[in-house]
Amino acid sequence: MDSKELREKFICFFKERGHRIIPSSSLIPDDETVLLTTAGMQQFVLYLMGQKDVIEEFGTRHLASVQKCFRTPDIEEIGDDTHHTFFEMLGNWSIGEDKEKGYFKKGAIELAMDFFIKEIGLPKERIYVTVFKGEGSVPRDEEAISIWKEHGFPEERIGEFGMEDNFWGPTADTGPCGPCSEIHYDRGESYGCEETCGPNCEKCNRFVELWNLVFMEYNKNEDGSYKKLSQKNIDTGIGFERLVSLLQEEDSAYETDLFAPVIKKIEELSGKKYEENKKEFRVVADHVRGSIFLIADGVLPSNKGVGYVLRRVIRRAVRYKKELGMKSLRDIVNVFINEYGDIYPELKEEDVLQVVEEEEKKFIETLQAGVAELHKKMPKASNPKEIGKKLFLIYQSYGFPFELSMEELEKMMPGAYNNAEEIKKFFNDELCRHQEISRKGMKEKFGGLSRNAENEEIKLHTATHLLHQALREVLGDHVKQMGSDINKERLRFDFSHPESLSKEEIEKVEMIVNEKIKKDLPVEKKEMSFKEIQREKILAFFEDEYPERVTVYSIGDFSAEVCGGPHVKRTSELGRFVIKKEESSSAGVRRIKAILQP
Repeated sequence: MDSKELREKFICFFKERGHRIIPSSSLIPDDETVLLTTAGMQQFVLYLMGQKDVIEEFGTRHLASVQKCFRTPDIEEIGDDTHHTFFEMLGNWSIGEDKEKGYFKKGAIELAMDFFIKEIGLPKERIYVTVFKGEGSVPRDEEAISIWKEHGFPEERIGEFGMEDNFWGPTADTGPCGPCSEIHYDRGESYGCEETCGPNCEKCNRFVELWNLVFMEYNKNEDGSYKKLSQKNIDTGIGFERLVSLLQEEDSAYETDLFAPVIKKIEELSGKKYEENKKEFRVVADHVRGSIFLIADGVLPSNKGVGYVLRRVIRRAVRYKKELGMKSLRDIVNVFINEYGDIYPELKEEDVLQVVEEEEKKFIETLQAGVAELHKKMPKASNPKEIGKKLFLIYQSYGFPFELSMEELEKMMPGAYNNAEEIKKFFNDELCRHQEISRKGMKEKFGGLSRNAENEEIKLHTATHLLHQALREVLGDHVKQMGSDINKERLRFDFSHPESLSKEEIEKVEMIVNEKIKKDLPVEKKEMSFKEIQREKILAFFEDEYPERVTVYSIGDFSAEVCGGPHVKRTSELGRFVIKKEESSSAGVRRIKAILQP
């Protein structure tokens, strides 16, 4: 069964059983307490907690989706049979079991068995399940055990595990969660270890976890305690790539139709064989696929947050591409766009290609210098503290992420990874010291202006807030301030965007700013905590440069942004806003120069 057929079978199966099919949400979640979308349930959190009415929004309690996901905690494991950064999650939900026609454990297990056994033909005798054995204040899942036995599973094929394996969530520090049942598939003795093993064996990969059925009935509180939710929910997830590789009888997804065209293209471009260079091929393929999906969701490379994740995966792809002797990632990007474009139309070839190629070019320019500096400094470093400090200096000078430095260091000094945790501690110590210096510098300035800023500078500074919001309205929410400089004559504003602005876009931005000036909007100041600004979605893109409580300036109901000030009292003081120039600042960053006229 090919991947497209499986995806369609899943959608049709749940649609025929009364589930509404919900499109995948963005990889950038609305919840600002988490960096990336890592599970299908994230777009439904408020419904799962009973804070929003699922019937009012969707007309049913039963939902299903094929969700884009992105995870990086195991990025060093990319290259093995099971790990990916970007992946797809097949999921179904029943939200609010106690009201109207929701289903809970019994219904979720019946649907899972019907899909796996009747719909796609997995042999039942090779299926094993696990349940929550009870831990702390959460009791053993007696109900799930009973239901699995009713479905003909003997005790020897029902494993019991604790919080680490059979309790799911929350995705952040707090939120909805619950015990779960995992469905595993026995791939056969040839995949096993010498000992008699079962699901969650740490010594082999004979048993593959395919489907996690989460019985969501708790909320984890800030103090670590668990409280029953006001409603019970079902939240399930199938690892799409794992199921595809199983159905196509391959050891990993990299040998399936999800990656086969790309693997073939890498062989053509590199002149090397996949079987002899599996890790390099897999890292390039995985990271390019992940990159284009992040870019399609509006992410641009940077040194912070999700932009740093993107920069890291592109640069890792470039490193491994270089080892394979490939000239460019362009052809690999094109293959993925061709394969996924009909499923995810947001993949736009020109935008994606431009960002990848600009970051690739930028990284290659610094790669040789950074590696040379690493080879120069490291032989003289004799202990983790000294290595950590030197790695920070290389990071600061060449933009070399810690992880890439460690990869190069391992080649130079085999065994360096054994001290990686300690080395990173000293690296972070230097980073914190550097940030503290920056914070002290901020005390001497207000949002880029000196304390004795003149009136013209204050006006231009206020205008940057209007400009920032106008750019987001015209170009999209991916626009973020990347830097600014103000003097008495003009403002200079750098922002994230992959391409030059058209004449029409520039005129529209200019028009919006001048409309807000004419409206004579009030400029108001108040102090808030970072939790408050996250909750109210106030713009703040330089978090590590600000103290715990920050000043927020709002301009009417148009703009609200963390800033130290100072600002004018009302927008009518600004005069007429004129954009004089729009140009490139760096890869993925544009620059506007503007003035104010009487």
